[in-house]
Amino acid sequence: MKKLILIGRSESGKTTLMQALRGEEIHYEKTQYVNRDDVMIDTPGEYIQTKHLGGALAIYSYEADVVGLLISATEPFSLFGPNIVSMATRDVIGIVTKIDHPDANIPLADRWLEICGCKKIFHVDSTHSVGVSEILDYLRQS
Repeated sequence: MKKLILIGRSESGKTTLMQALRGEEIHYEKTQYVNRDDVMIDTPGEYIQTKHLGGALAIYSYEADVVGLLISATEPFSLFGPNIVSMATRDVIGIVTKIDHPDANIPLADRWLEICGCKKIFHVDSTHSVGVSEILDYLRQS
């Protein structure tokens, strides 16, 4: 299975998605530092939100096969710049989280990820495992 790093703003759903991908019981857990195992790397949102910590994401991405850029369908803006995927030396996928939320704006989140350069975008509701199997299937592909 390909190793995935999850990058996104605080509360975008990175840790919840990681729990869902592992088949664990979903519970809120604030990621304080980079958590990694054999197939996933979960990063704190502060790393993408803080200019001085952003470089660490580039370093950790070298440990992964796939970079997952997460945007919650409820976010009012995107932190990711246009065509940011061109800087990656790995496959980059977009992941829209919280698609079940009443305030979700999935087309807007999709558009932001398209502007980033993501060619493959997944839609997930981690608490109900919607879209989780599609990401796992993608990671299992050679």
